[in-house]
Amino acid sequence: MSRGFVKEYEDQWLNEIPATLNSLIHHLTYESNGFAVYQKSSYAHSQTGKEIHEMSNGVSYFVNSENQWVVLE
Repeated sequence: MSRGFVKEYEDQWLNEIPATLNSLIHHLTYESNGFAVYQKSSYAHSQTGKEIHEMSNGVSYFVNSENQWVVLE
């Protein structure tokens, strides 16, 4: 992986990264000091219909209407 690609995600908030699953995985892996984070499952939220991504770090995420990643609470 090039240094430029890694640098892209330094010091960014979750809502600042691109709204793609690969970007989310890369960001979460970077935030966990290189410990691999992966998607365990995905499903449609029963009330909103948004696609929810349950990750191996124990947290679920979705993309909001502003095209930003958000933690499902």
